[in-house]
Parts: sequence; C-alpha cells; structure tokens
Amino acid sequence: MKDPAPIVVHQQCGDCPIRHRAVCARCDTDELVQLEEIKFYRSFEAGQTVVWSGDRMDFVASVVTGIATLTQTMEDGRRQMVGLLLPSDFVGRPGRDRAAYDVTATTDLVMCCFRKKPFEDMMIRTPHIGQRLLEMTLDELDAAREWMLLLGRKTAREKIASLIAIIARRDAALGLRGKTRNLTLDLPLTREAMADYLGLTLETVSRQISALRKDGIIVLDGKRHVTIPDFDRLLEEAGDDSDGGFLV
Repeated sequence: MKDPAPIVVHQQCGDCPIRHRAVCARCDTDELVQLEEIKFYRSFEAGQTVVWSGDRMDFVASVVTGIATLTQTMEDGRRQMVGLLLPSDFVGRPGRDRAAYDVTATTDLVMCCFRKKPFEDMMIRTPHIGQRLLEMTLDELDAAREWMLLLGRKTAREKIASLIAIIARRDAALGLRGKTRNLTLDLPLTREAMADYLGLTLETVSRQISALRKDGIIVLDGKRHVTIPDFDRLLEEAGDDSDGGFLV
C-alpha cells in the first residue's frame, strides 16, 4: 500500500492538544522551533495501515488524535493485537530502522511526524527529550503488562470495564482533569473493534456493556457516548485497585 502523503496542518507546537504529554513535553521555546523545522503531519483513514512490520521507517511520530493498534502476524497468518496507541503515544524507535509491528488506524488518525535522523540528532543535543522518551517507554511497558493481564485472566465483564477505564484515564489526562466522580467521554472504538481486540464475540461485548449500564456502572447516550458516575466502581468491576488516580 502506498504511503499517504503528508498533509498540511496549521498548528503550532505550543497549541498542540497533546503538548503536555508528548515526547516534546519538556521542550522550551527554542527547542520547539527546532522541532517545527523537522516535523510534518500525516493523516490516515480508519482501517488504513500506517506501517507494516519489517518496513523501513524514516520517521518517528506522536499520535495527535485518534487510535491505532499494534498487531503482530504469525507465519501462518494468525494475527494478535498487542497494544493500543492513544493520543500522545509515540510510534517508532530512534536507532531502529524497521517497524517491529503492524500499525493500523482504528479510527481516523492524525500523527505528528519527525524526520528520523534529525530527531535522533536532536536527542543527542537535548538530553531531556531522551529522558521523556524513556519515561514513555516505561509507561508503555506497564501498559503491555496490563494488557497481558486483561487478555489472559480477566472475565468478559472485567475486560470491557478495563478497556473503558483505560480510555477514560487517557481522556482525563489529556484534558488535564483530575479524578472525578462523573466522567464523560466518547468511546473511539466500535463494539466490533472492541470484540476483536479483547478476544470476545460481538454478542458478548454488547451483552456486557448492557449489563454495566443496567447496574449503573456506566450511562450510555447512543452507542459511543459514555458517562461514568463513579470511576472507583468502574475500577472494581475491572478487577483493579480503586486507590489510584489519573496520571496528569
């Protein structure tokens, strides 16, 4: 598949919606000017492949809006989704020439891309960019461990509650909102996509969402608009501790 052409987005780094969580979060004004010189934007439609595993990557990027998946394909064609990329997540690895996973846009996606070699050079000149990337990599490791638990040990109800909680946490963090008792968000995934990613049937996903709604854990307005009256209750349904807060 031919790579999509970069699109022009008239947006300054200081106005970026993921600015406070992205790899550039600690950059000062002069450093943001340097990033402006090496960045470009790419947009992808839902279902479009961003990069195939093994492809050479000449850029690294941050997800600005939308959601993508990381997928690994076995030799016999079986595929396993190994992670989600949410806004502010980083794609690509400095020092690594090729992609380790298939990256696919789940929703319409906008990515802020940096030409790889200039970005690697800037990391050498600007150590705190590398430090921020290390922090994000460790967060990604924690997320991978959480995903292993979700897929391997949790019940269908716990899986649905966990996925909603993961998305709600990120939505709150991006909005600089602390922990509240009444969160509202739009789920970016269809029920079919949720079933695929969680290893469930569509019927099971619909049944469990209806059960969470009936029990007052979530309030639905249509199929995507969700209100969480009490986040601690949602965490309890997810099988997680309820003493944590949002990361901001």
